[in-house]
Amino acid sequence: SARQGLRCHHYDAADSKFTTPYDWQHCVGMVVGETYEIHWPHSASGACGTPNQYQTPFYDGVFCMGLEKLGIGLSSASLGDQVQGNDGSPVLSSKVGVQGQVFTIVNDENYYYPDLIRGWIQDGNYGSDIARYTGSTTGTSRNNQVCSSYSP
Repeated sequence: SARQGLRCHHYDAADSKFTTPYDWQHCVGMVVGETYEIHWPHSASGACGTPNQYQTPFYDGVFCMGLEKLGIGLSSASLGDQVQGNDGSPVLSSKVGVQGQVFTIVNDENYYYPDLIRGWIQDGNYGSDIARYTGSTTGTSRNNQVCSSYSP
């Protein structure tokens, strides 16, 4: 289930694209005018190219083929040393990533784009304000102080 977080400041109660309800066919509980953040974790050990490529929970999807496929777990070094590459293993952060988007839902066909993984439409143009973030985006069990044991 979705949990409430910060919101984008695009909502305009006087603009019908933010207030006209939409009859959702697949997304349960989504509301026009609200802000959502979507994550697609993936890795060189994920099920790339299959319907299971983007899985939940996070670690099941990213490591579904096993850490060994990433060159991790092949030595007797600690997991931390293996993840950091201190034992000669490849650095894990070079083989694991999370694509994410934060957006406000509008009910306006002018903003329709069929494939969020490949882009989005912002004010009539394709989105180009892309940021990189090194840290944890895997949910409430991790944050900027308590990182995943797999993080750089």
